[in-house]
Amino acid sequence: MPRLAVGDAAPDFTLPTADGGSVTLSDLRGEHVVVYFYPAAGTPGCTKQACDFRDSLASLQGHGYRVVGVSPDGVEKLAAFARDEELTFPLASDPDKAVLTAWGAWGEKTNYGRTVTGVIRSTVVVAPDGTVELAQYNVKATGHVAKLRRDLGID
Repeated sequence: MPRLAVGDAAPDFTLPTADGGSVTLSDLRGEHVVVYFYPAAGTPGCTKQACDFRDSLASLQGHGYRVVGVSPDGVEKLAAFARDEELTFPLASDPDKAVLTAWGAWGEKTNYGRTVTGVIRSTVVVAPDGTVELAQYNVKATGHVAKLRRDLGID
């Protein structure tokens, strides 16, 4: 499973979003974009991570970063998640896992001591020119946004 590295071209995508629209990465060219991949909306870890992004969104945006969350969940589940947690950044649906795979966020991982295939919790920051600025794989749900902020020099 290939993973993205600093300097790689970020694979473009267009995915449906929780709000009934869609998000296309190339439409965000010229901005820094934090694309984070998470396993399942509404689960404890994914909720914690999404709420951390929500609570840091104003600061991230103030430093020029947009946030997009991607999971294999359907748009209906994402819409309920966004509504329940008052999430105001795009949540994109990738049910066929094509984007997850292209970005290195789908594959084998260890879960409770077992090797399984699934979403690898990951965050990739895309530079304004469309290249990878930062790529982090197997991140922890709790504390990840604070670490990301430090890595980006925001804190």
